[in-house]
Amino acid sequence: MKDLVSIPFPYIRLDKNLNIVDFNNIYESWNKNNIKTIYDLVDGFDEKKSKQFALIENICYDVYTTSVEDGFDVIFIENPYLNKEGLGASNILAGILIVDNIAEIQETMDEIRFPHFNAIIERKINEYFNNMGGLVTKFDNSKYIFILNKNKFNLLKEDKFSIVEQIGNVEMGNDVPATLSIGIGMNGCTVNEDMVFARGALDLALGRGGNQIVIKEGEDKYAFFGGDGREISKNSRVRARVKASGLVELIMSSSDVIVMGHKDPDLDSLGSASGIYAIAKFYDKKCKIVLNNITSSISALYERLCDTDRYENAFISSSEALSTIKRGTLLVVVDTHREFLTECPELLKVAKTIVLIDHHRMSTEAIDEKCALVYHESYASSASELVTEMIMHIKGIRLIKTEIEGLLAGITVDTKNFAFKTGIKTFEAAAYLKKNGADTMSVRRLFKNSFDEYLVRSEIVRNSELIFDNMAISVMNENVKVDNPILLIAQSADELLNLNDIEASFVLCKYGDKVCVSARSLGKINVQKLMEMLGGGGHQTGAAAQIKGVCIDEAIEILKQKIKEYLEEE
Repeated sequence: MKDLVSIPFPYIRLDKNLNIVDFNNIYESWNKNNIKTIYDLVDGFDEKKSKQFALIENICYDVYTTSVEDGFDVIFIENPYLNKEGLGASNILAGILIVDNIAEIQETMDEIRFPHFNAIIERKINEYFNNMGGLVTKFDNSKYIFILNKNKFNLLKEDKFSIVEQIGNVEMGNDVPATLSIGIGMNGCTVNEDMVFARGALDLALGRGGNQIVIKEGEDKYAFFGGDGREISKNSRVRARVKASGLVELIMSSSDVIVMGHKDPDLDSLGSASGIYAIAKFYDKKCKIVLNNITSSISALYERLCDTDRYENAFISSSEALSTIKRGTLLVVVDTHREFLTECPELLKVAKTIVLIDHHRMSTEAIDEKCALVYHESYASSASELVTEMIMHIKGIRLIKTEIEGLLAGITVDTKNFAFKTGIKTFEAAAYLKKNGADTMSVRRLFKNSFDEYLVRSEIVRNSELIFDNMAISVMNENVKVDNPILLIAQSADELLNLNDIEASFVLCKYGDKVCVSARSLGKINVQKLMEMLGGGGHQTGAAAQIKGVCIDEAIEILKQKIKEYLEEE
């Protein structure tokens, strides 16, 4: 205790009842205010927390507490970065900015002009933040860190982050405009925590396709700006090869594998799951697929898989998965990255090693922080495309015909027959599957629907209403009984886009205690942003949301109001 008493910081000793029983000379100078308890110093003091914060004599302190044999040692260290007006929040905002398509731009430009183009970009970024009284520094090719006083945040919003438009308008012979992704962190307890928030916000911006600004205000509050551009397709095959190598390594080191998609599975979910199953079997690992509900959309593929000896006893329920998972089990999640959407969220809590493979734009409920390996690419058409990419880099692997056709069906259904979200790698994956035995007519048979479902879709389209001049909205009758209403309203929303002058479509249905909304767009209207306003998400051209505790009519009014807000904001 003698060493502690002599340290150059205020120090006190508490007994087990949190009474102050000893202190050093520096603390003694505070005692003129007749401090009697630790609570007079630290509001809401908790001896179980190793670090807390205090405002004493208008000075902010980090408070460190250590348990000792007969009580607690408490040390106060001044922290100049804490905000005196609001303890526990720093006075600055930290940001990370990257020009997220710089490699693509360089490929399209004359190599003599590119350095000049880069210099203009750097000058504009420096001027923008310096004019706001901030600090900005380049730390890597096309990557910048900036620091601003927090009171500049409103100015940034009023300015609508015009730096994005300024950079996009730079033309030096580049075939595509430069786009920015920005992550901003604020309201952390320290500058370092703000920077951690900024890194997380940037990862989220990139996971949502780039070309946008994500702001993280504290632990779990996010704000989004931009994001109307197309996802940036990355044609490099290095990433797929690295992910394939990592997946193989994890499979080889595991005792067995469990694959899990999302609730109410579709062909992409089951198709990509069967691709992972094939990889596990190639390395002689026991593998199971979690499947609780055989929907009409997957029944044909499910039956084909079950008819093969390879898939005997391959499918298990959530309860069976929870009873069989072991410490050495590898859990692979496909076609979703949100915990509550998985077939069995409880598995994520008990699994020691998790792999995530998904193509949906990143949401704030992502499970990637828990994962040993993440292959999350929002530019990809489907999870089946990503799984096929990895299979292409595994030498000697052989898939059965049903697995190959399941993967092609997954790509086909998510691209609406290769009309949406198709890049070079999409067609390469499809060509690989075709080369290895996929029969397109056989794949087509996986999409057959019942006559009753066709009639329901026709009725939904017939009863649609034109709103805001270029959008269609419709409702599925509550009295209609179908196997998978979620899939049916999604298909109906797709069909509504075939009508003249319709740029976006919305179809609603009552499902239990909530109203489900399926939204589709031809690209001019960002339905992802619209659905996020309702607590949902998805892609720019295809998204969904669920509204709880309302009837259909109330949900329609809420949706129309959000569309109005979106249009006004745009």
